[in-house]
Amino acid sequence: MAALKYAGLEDTDSEEELPPGWEERTTKDGWVYYANHLEEKTQWEHPKSGKRKRVAGDLPYGWEQETDENGQVYFVDHINKRTTYLDPRLAFTVEDNPVKSTTRQRYDGNSTAMEILQGRDLSERVVIITGANSGLGRSM
Repeated sequence: MAALKYAGLEDTDSEEELPPGWEERTTKDGWVYYANHLEEKTQWEHPKSGKRKRVAGDLPYGWEQETDENGQVYFVDHINKRTTYLDPRLAFTVEDNPVKSTTRQRYDGNSTAMEILQGRDLSERVVIITGANSGLGRSM
């Protein structure tokens, strides 16, 4: 997708694959967030799909959730006697469908393509752009 390349994200076969330097994490109460180690930022939306997710269900049998002295959540696998900061439930996440706002978002000439495309899936859709009377094809 051209918008991904424009944002510095490589296009891959999987919408769920994270770009280099990104990590998927969970909060104590099961919400999934994404850490961008290159820019040292976090966000709730998946960097490619724009979707929000949460983990489904309880921890697998034999697992326990703990918090270290820095307040970071980690997981203990008592059966295999291992610890990890990776939530074992991440393999079973569900998409969070937030209530769509009834107000219409307005964009102007200063809006970027990534702001407009954020959280939108345009696959298998036809898009018609109207009202563009300047800036098309202009190189910087």
